[in-house]
Amino acid sequence: MKERMNMGLQFLLYFLLVSHAIVAEGLAVNWGLKSSHPLPPKIVVNLLRDNGFDKVKLFEAEPGPLRALGKSGIQVMIGIPNDFLASIASSVSAAEQWVMQNVSNYISQYGVDIRYVAVGNEPFLTTYKGMYQQTTFPALQNVQAALIKAGLSRQVKVTVPLNADVYQTATGLPSGGDFRSDIHDAMLSIVSFLQDNAAPLTINIYPFLSLYADPHFPVDYAFFSGTNSPVVDGPISYSNVFEANYDTLVWALEKNGFASMPIIVGEIGWPTDGNSNANIEYARKFNQGLLNRIIQGKGTPKRPSSPDIYLFGLIDEDIKSIQPGDFERHWGLFFYDGTVKYSLSLADGQNIVPAKGVKYLDRQWCVMSPSASATDPNIPGAVNYACTYADCTSLGAGSTCNGLDLRSNYSYAFNQFYQTADQQKAACEFSNLTMITQVDPSQGKCRFEIMIDLSSREVSPPPPRNRVHPNGSGEGFHGVKKMLWRWVLVVFMMLPLFWF
Repeated sequence: MKERMNMGLQFLLYFLLVSHAIVAEGLAVNWGLKSSHPLPPKIVVNLLRDNGFDKVKLFEAEPGPLRALGKSGIQVMIGIPNDFLASIASSVSAAEQWVMQNVSNYISQYGVDIRYVAVGNEPFLTTYKGMYQQTTFPALQNVQAALIKAGLSRQVKVTVPLNADVYQTATGLPSGGDFRSDIHDAMLSIVSFLQDNAAPLTINIYPFLSLYADPHFPVDYAFFSGTNSPVVDGPISYSNVFEANYDTLVWALEKNGFASMPIIVGEIGWPTDGNSNANIEYARKFNQGLLNRIIQGKGTPKRPSSPDIYLFGLIDEDIKSIQPGDFERHWGLFFYDGTVKYSLSLADGQNIVPAKGVKYLDRQWCVMSPSASATDPNIPGAVNYACTYADCTSLGAGSTCNGLDLRSNYSYAFNQFYQTADQQKAACEFSNLTMITQVDPSQGKCRFEIMIDLSSREVSPPPPRNRVHPNGSGEGFHGVKKMLWRWVLVVFMMLPLFWF
């Protein structure tokens, strides 16, 4: 009898530990740093706190954001970029050095509440063709060893954020789920190691990409409001792709002996521009449905409790790679300057609120001169140059500025370059094609930006937000060093203008 009671208590303790590891508490979000004009880190941290986000994931250990997160009450996941995996995999001392500089240092000196180190970022993507397959697991082992040596392994757990393409289903149903054959052994090694170290598996799920990749994908299946054609898997009926995708992973884990493996959803969200399906309406619908699930603690048929879910992302990033698509720069819940894109209701009915204390450059824009001809032979080269060094993704097919007339289209490109170059006069001198105006050229949903002022001088108040869709975005330079480099880049950008 006494033995059975002890076993029962042990089981209850194990259940509570596992439940604590996989059940969501609060709101989590990804803070991307690929921005030409990043919001000051302190402003971003206040934005997180004002909107109830108590967990954040950084893709790399940027000093500014990490220092700002110190003593903020926000739990942090720090990423190690894929380019670092080889060196960390080959040397325990390299892992120890990384942990000392980027984990121990910020915990002890700044009071940053670091909970996870994300080793790599989707290293097993099929598009990488096995580039990181040999280094991911050794790097994971070395980082764990470094955390143990630093005395941080109980507080800080390792994980590997993986894309959902690491598992597949031969039957088209979640119950057919298993890990991809080419990485099956590597996945079992990683999952077993994570389980042995009481660490979670992190997976990124993107219903938007299912819709983007397949024009015949049922639109309603991407959201959370039900579908006329559910996927029926035995006694379970799946009404949305998120639940089906997540449970495919659960089945894959169960089949390989890891039924209780904790899971974190490391990235999930919906973009607002750069594609016809990347729009405000769909993003609001998806993210509100997702937030409702998180707030209600709703999980999936295979795992009824909600896992930690990190929304992607916090702010738009105007220098992020667009190799996957123009939409890559528009995943933010907020525009580049931290202004609200669309209303979202959080816990207790509170709506998301914008960033406070943002300073802007002067209220002026670079546009095509009325005296310039739209058929001027210099225009194609000038526009191509402007869009090479500035973000013109909102001009693409299905995007918010796609409906502009020809002259406005050119003006948008010129203004993006002008703002990215900090409104330097020479950045609006394209062979007498352009002029500076104080009249806002924005049209409907298409916003002609005014960039954030990153200098210390006092500037004019922010542009008026009387349109349906205001504007905002990201964060991420290495303090003074990166500020100096940014000015070098601006000068470099402007030099060729004198040859137009």
